[in-house]
Amino acid sequence: MPAENDKPGFLTRLQTKWKLESLLQVVLVLVVFACTGFTILFIKNPILGFFGVDKNGFINTVFYLLLVLPLYQIILLIYGFIFGQFRFFWEKEKQIFRRIGGMFSKRK
Repeated sequence: MPAENDKPGFLTRLQTKWKLESLLQVVLVLVVFACTGFTILFIKNPILGFFGVDKNGFINTVFYLLLVLPLYQIILLIYGFIFGQFRFFWEKEKQIFRRIGGMFSKRK
């Protein structure tokens, strides 16, 4: 009878899902996500404030989508490079662009 602890852990499941070579690589990818999130947290309001956008409302959402989300992707690649995980994040970026491009391509 298998023990309850035979189930792979969270990091092991991420390693399998993301097709990474080691648990250290999983940790580094998570660190990149964390650093990127904190960076965006600190620069989002000054960016929106520079354009005179209120913190709430429709215009805030539009500016966030047009300015902050693309900036997030760029910062993600920068931190990915710093932590030696650029290739992983570059592949993910290409997947995102393919999906976005597929939304706008003609379907037969």
